[in-house]
Amino acid sequence: MKQQEIDNQVFELYDEYCHGVINRRQFFERAAALTIAGASALSMAKALIPNYAEAQEVLFTDERIKANWIDYDSPGGSSGRMRGYLVQPEGEGPFPAVLVMHENRGLNPYIQDVARRFAVAGFLALAPDGLSPIGGYPGNDDDGRAMQRNLDQSALRKDMLNSARFVKAHALSTGKLAATGFCWGGGTTNYLATELGSDLRAAAPFYGAAADTDKVMNIEAAVQVHYAELDERVNAMRADYEAALAANGVTYEMHVYPGTRHGFHNYSTPRYDAAAAQLAWERMVGFFREHTA
Repeated sequence: MKQQEIDNQVFELYDEYCHGVINRRQFFERAAALTIAGASALSMAKALIPNYAEAQEVLFTDERIKANWIDYDSPGGSSGRMRGYLVQPEGEGPFPAVLVMHENRGLNPYIQDVARRFAVAGFLALAPDGLSPIGGYPGNDDDGRAMQRNLDQSALRKDMLNSARFVKAHALSTGKLAATGFCWGGGTTNYLATELGSDLRAAAPFYGAAADTDKVMNIEAAVQVHYAELDERVNAMRADYEAALAANGVTYEMHVYPGTRHGFHNYSTPRYDAAAAQLAWERMVGFFREHTA
């Protein structure tokens, strides 16, 4: 089912489900209760559940990359240890590094694929699994969302901060670091920009919560923000964030993708917008290459 075939009421319910306001049973029940002329709202709701089998652009067997699961220290994090998906391009390196942060449900197959795509583009990519201290991504988003919600959020952010420092210092890294993330990971990208100072060269958050405006003065990275036009919750934070970036002399650019919804880059659901996702990807890769050269 395509995005245009899904009623806005169902998208609004899905946004509540995605962000943990309602569970899957409630999502389906409320969708089934909707009256939409000539269509099944329940079928629309079911179509929005991610299909990760189809969400792969670069297979883990691709000869252009080498992917491994690695463990590393994370002092002050959820457990003191972290696990991540490290993907390197072919060749001896070193390579500019990119941290790829997941949504609010752990390191699912979609985010792993994004890391592989970065490696194909010439970056050493680390996608940390914030759920690894409590067993790792469980194989489904519902359980992953509950697990992530129950973590101490300050410790989880510390794990992401330590992951950024780990990949920046990796033997295969040039020491020039960029970071991106989606939804929760987008907000955490903004957070890392305020915490890492000159250790971060570029940040590209996708539809994530803005950084605290009183901490924007700490940002030294160049920032490229990606917004979905129909994402009212996140977009409400834009004006204050942009004003703070401008007032503090941060190099930044903001892009809004017409007709898109929160999650438009995630190619495992009908929220995916192929043209917008490709344009955003090209912009981000070019931005990272420019600032990590």
